Amino acid sequence: MSDVKTVDLLITNIGKCLTLAGPKRARIGKEMREIGEIEEAAIAVANGKIVAVGREEDVLQQIKGANPARTIDANGRLVTPGLVDPHTHLVHGGSREHELALKIEGVPYLEILAQGGGILSTVRATRKASEEELYAQAYASLNRMLLHGTTTVEAKSGYGLSLEAERKQLRVAHRLDQEHPIDLVHTFMGAHAVPDEYKSNPDRYVDLIIEEMIPVIASEGLAEFCDIFCERGVFTVEQSRRILLAARQHGLKLKIHADEIEALGGSELAGELRCTSAEHLMATGDTGIESLKNGGVIAVLLPATSFNLATGRYAPARKMIEEGVAVALSTDYNPGSSPTESMQIVMTCASLYLRMRPEEVLTAVTINAAYAIDRGEQVGSLEVGKKADIVLWNSKNLEYIPYHFGVNHVDTVIKSGKVVVEHGILTTSCPKA
Repeated sequence: MSDVKTVDLLITNIGKCLTLAGPKRARIGKEMREIGEIEEAAIAVANGKIVAVGREEDVLQQIKGANPARTIDANGRLVTPGLVDPHTHLVHGGSREHELALKIEGVPYLEILAQGGGILSTVRATRKASEEELYAQAYASLNRMLLHGTTTVEAKSGYGLSLEAERKQLRVAHRLDQEHPIDLVHTFMGAHAVPDEYKSNPDRYVDLIIEEMIPVIASEGLAEFCDIFCERGVFTVEQSRRILLAARQHGLKLKIHADEIEALGGSELAGELRCTSAEHLMATGDTGIESLKNGGVIAVLLPATSFNLATGRYAPARKMIEEGVAVALSTDYNPGSSPTESMQIVMTCASLYLRMRPEEVLTAVTINAAYAIDRGEQVGSLEVGKKADIVLWNSKNLEYIPYHFGVNHVDTVIKSGKVVVEHGILTTSCPKA
């Protein structure tokens, strides 16, 4: 007797289905190599969710008599969960290609920032841009992400650095969440840099964030998380602690940019406060890794940023994995240090420079990335009851994706049960399901 009465979409003839099924938490250590491979598989979808997944003969038995509305022949392709990008600066004005020459000449990132470039140049462009301009630019970026297999994205503010400009970024992100197929998770990052008007009194800006920005952002429901850039020349550990504790009091969950350039103690603070995630971590040492592990903090690593900054310094991913820290990966999409929307190039960088195995990489861009934005119960794996966020790849195996770099390997993307990319092309206007 059939277990499933209704099927909107059936995917058959899957060569390898990598489900990422497993513990209901982020994966650590050797668990990151356990990717739930099923050969000769099928997936059935109804009402935007997975209702059956397994060997094709078993799935067909479960849905017997259901008469699927549509069937897709995967033609032996590799199938995985939709990719999750847990760290982006999606909504921003302008771009910063003019900084490329400075990087080539060896001008350090913090020096560019101190000269009024970097983040602060994007702040000026973002403040100047209208909501429609910001929306159009970010929508185009989301389309590129979707074409490359990304179905869930975290979007930070942080290029406003004033209450109204931060609210503007977050309002745009919420509109995108309503109108683009990709699901967005919203993060307030007013503590991304100290704006020019507070350069001589950064503590006053910290007070502004705590006393004005966080209460308004939280009361208006504009963000779920609060993030901060804890780094020399930006925010100290103590300033970061004050802001994050205030955010927690207003019901926001915590993230932190830590140890990107110097190990100031940001990763230790992340463990102390049991942040959901700590990001960057290129300079993290032994005590930081221990703190992340003890605090249950997910390490979100951004190897495309290291690649683009060309410093030769990458996060110690192997040590983190071996020490039991859950590792996720992200693009860090932003107009300065990582202007890429492709999680596939991140997968290649993680393989080559973080020395992560393909199975670990896939875990880091799916289920662990989902838990890094508190969406692990909804997305990140192909399991009954989860959103039908599915990618069909122009590949028979996982290894080929990071190996053959610089091209897009996606054939089909299914978001919440709807086909939004087919044969590498966006389908119509891709309205929200």
